[in-house]
Amino acid sequence: MKEIEISTALGKELDSAVVKAAAARALGVKETMVGECRVIRRSIDARKEPLWKYRMAVARKDEQLPDTYELKPYKDVHSAPEVIIVGSGPAGMFAALRLLQEGLRPIILERGCDIHERKRDIAALNTGSLLNADGTPHVKPDSNFCFGEGGAGTFSDGKLYTRSSKRGDIREVLYQLCAFGADESILIDAHPHIGSDRLAAIVEKIRLCIIEHGGEYHFNTRVTDFSSCAEGIKVTAVSGSETVTYTAAKVILATGHSARDIYRLFESKGWALQAKGFALGVRAEHPQSLINKIQYSGKYQSYMPTAEYSFVTQVEGRGVFSFCMCPGGLLVPSMTEDETVVLNGMSNSGRSGKLANSGVVVSIEPEDFPEYMEKHGALGLMELQSEVERNMYRATSSFKAPAQRMMDFCRRIPSKDLPKSSYHPGVVSAPLHELLPEHVSWRLKLAFPYVGNKLMHGYYTNDALLLGVESRTSSPVRIPRDPETLEYVSLPGLYPCGEGAGYSGGIVSSALDGIRCAIAASGSQDSRSGSE
Repeated sequence: MKEIEISTALGKELDSAVVKAAAARALGVKETMVGECRVIRRSIDARKEPLWKYRMAVARKDEQLPDTYELKPYKDVHSAPEVIIVGSGPAGMFAALRLLQEGLRPIILERGCDIHERKRDIAALNTGSLLNADGTPHVKPDSNFCFGEGGAGTFSDGKLYTRSSKRGDIREVLYQLCAFGADESILIDAHPHIGSDRLAAIVEKIRLCIIEHGGEYHFNTRVTDFSSCAEGIKVTAVSGSETVTYTAAKVILATGHSARDIYRLFESKGWALQAKGFALGVRAEHPQSLINKIQYSGKYQSYMPTAEYSFVTQVEGRGVFSFCMCPGGLLVPSMTEDETVVLNGMSNSGRSGKLANSGVVVSIEPEDFPEYMEKHGALGLMELQSEVERNMYRATSSFKAPAQRMMDFCRRIPSKDLPKSSYHPGVVSAPLHELLPEHVSWRLKLAFPYVGNKLMHGYYTNDALLLGVESRTSSPVRIPRDPETLEYVSLPGLYPCGEGAGYSGGIVSSALDGIRCAIAASGSQDSRSGSE
């Protein structure tokens, strides 16, 4: 067996004759002796003439390529021991699927609602039609772009960028997504994505599979307390007007990066929490045609994939980087509390919108804001995050986002008018350079011209719009766990998991962490896979 690389022009299929000839040369045999040829990875090289680059495994006829990955079967767990999972985002869902494989019964408690009801609430939030009795904008605290079946990842383009194997076997996540309806291209693409228009159906199929095999879902069930009991852990929750309790020997906590009430609950109990660095900034929105022109060096054609971008730089000792870039996408309101404004991006599978958006954010560490750490302890950066989100609301008093043209922001002058935005609730001209912490604003001011002059010529333009705020990049709090058992240091039997616990960022890494915690909770010998 050998690996070879083959390139072909965008818009053209792989030529089997070319592949066979290249395989014969690599293997040192005649073409008639070439056996299976399999694509391992596909990526775009747009540095000169835009090309597809394929990495392929090839073998002689008397050899056999390694088998493709096979998923472990799901077991019937109707009468099996129960494990409670708090949260149904990627970490919670994939923890539940792994529990089925291990022969344990997942009981999923989700503060939000199922995907269909959630989509209705999101539509209302997106148009600004959710109002309080006094006519002010309202956010349903448990049904929004962050909370509900599928978690925040369901409405965020469905990027699957994680390729590192240190957290576990990525194939377990990708092959399961394909089994539930994702396109098999995610198995080979260097930058795979699913699309928000397809993720909802996949999330529902996962739920139906879990229920069919004996698991349970309890929607509109917000957990309010944890305590030790004879059976292990008692979980108290509010469902409608009722208080309900569940008990199990093991509980997986997969609440996501926006469940501030969980952090405050742990703090009130005196349980261990750690402040954790995160990143904060803006969403930058450009015409997609401009990003296509920049990334394809002016050679973009309609048959080519919509261009995306990423960059990382350092400004005065802190990282400034793009985050969650959405080609041909939309900006959406991701608030979880009233009187705040938070933005995120999403795009559908076709990525066909006229605008591109990306978070552009600055790294923040606890030592950058000592006054918040002194006042709020481990929740210091969370309180900073919350305050900035409230500042954005004060600038508009609505769902509308404060916005400023990119060059105006860097010159620190108000924008007299604003270009068109994909953000449905609308935009209001506001001095973002004043609304953001100086730690963030000053570094962005230096970063945007640098990116436009050195990394992406044409990116720094007043046709680009900056909107505030991009603040939910990751959790600013970590829930510490034992590095061997993965149990919470303050409550044995509780497994903090995923983005909300501070151990992942994104769909794939969260799913992998959910799998790790499920393995650990099951007591399987596989529980040492991956690393902290």
